[in-house]
Amino acid sequence: MTANLSAEIAALPFEKALSELEQIVQKLERGEVALEESIALYERGEALKKRCEALLKAAEARIEKITLGADGQPRGVETLEKL
Repeated sequence: MTANLSAEIAALPFEKALSELEQIVQKLERGEVALEESIALYERGEALKKRCEALLKAAEARIEKITLGADGQPRGVETLEKL
């Protein structure tokens, strides 16, 4: 994969990367493309999958859990990493 392609994929928002990945999977499953194009699509799909996974991990790290005190009242938050 070229540096330009990597940079392009790294700039994609989650929804766009996931949508394109779904389209690639559909094409490959239907066998609509020649072997060489299939290989290129597979490589792009792998890069898109990694991008989606990285964005999901980043989102998970930002999620917070509201913690409750002994009286049942909210007392603060904990990041997902502390769970």
